[in-house]
Amino acid sequence: MTAERPLSPWDLPVGHPGMTFLTGPTAQFALARDPRFSYSLYVPRGHGPDGPPRPLVIAVHGTRRRAETVRNAFADFAERQDCVVLVPLFPAGINGPNDVDSYKLLSPAGFRADETLLAMVEEAAARWHVRTDRFHLHGFSGGGQFAHRFAYLHPDRLASLSVGAPGRVTLLDPTRTWWHGTSDAKEQFGIEVDPTALRDVPVQLVIGAHDTGSAELAPPDARGPAPAGSNRIERITALRANWREHGIDTRLDTVPDTAHDHFAVLPTVQRFLAGCLAP
Repeated sequence: MTAERPLSPWDLPVGHPGMTFLTGPTAQFALARDPRFSYSLYVPRGHGPDGPPRPLVIAVHGTRRRAETVRNAFADFAERQDCVVLVPLFPAGINGPNDVDSYKLLSPAGFRADETLLAMVEEAAARWHVRTDRFHLHGFSGGGQFAHRFAYLHPDRLASLSVGAPGRVTLLDPTRTWWHGTSDAKEQFGIEVDPTALRDVPVQLVIGAHDTGSAELAPPDARGPAPAGSNRIERITALRANWREHGIDTRLDTVPDTAHDHFAVLPTVQRFLAGCLAP
């Protein structure tokens, strides 16, 4: 690993070409701890070291890994809200040539996707003036799977949580093993899931009103059918009911005239995040 200190935008003179890689839509940075993974950001053009650290919003891609497109969709939002947006890239094929799902499940048998994201946050904080103790987390589809499972393990790191249209859900269920339930989370991750820790986190569940297709849903695994319903609307509704049973309040935003489309629900997501970012 290089001993060089990461350059920040304020290390460069005005007009330096390096500014184009460090502000606005940034370059894709390999994670120093594990270069198999990378991340990019949208950093407001006026970003500087003065004042309190800027809020950090993390947006997690779906199965198709359209990470840069997701980042670019947050550009205007980041400028308006004066926040930094980080979008990780979890490539397909990490746990084998046909692996597209391991990051969604946090991959206890392989790499730890949750710890990988936290390493990206710490690395970004060495270069930009961002808050790292708590951040705002959004994910859609496969990213929605990642986001709600990350929340089980690290509720203390979340300033808010937005879960969009997950194809599979993990319920707070002490009778079923991961990923269906949470009975063995301590064994898998070394962390005891504590539902009470999520009660103070603002939570949005969001889905298109016509997101009823099942063609792209993963087939049931060997332990039986996936819980909570036959399509994403049924599953996100079941997740909400399960969380309510544990005292976790959520808002469910159903976007009219929309099927399984991340970019169609983003305005609703960004309104929620803007409310959470407001003083």
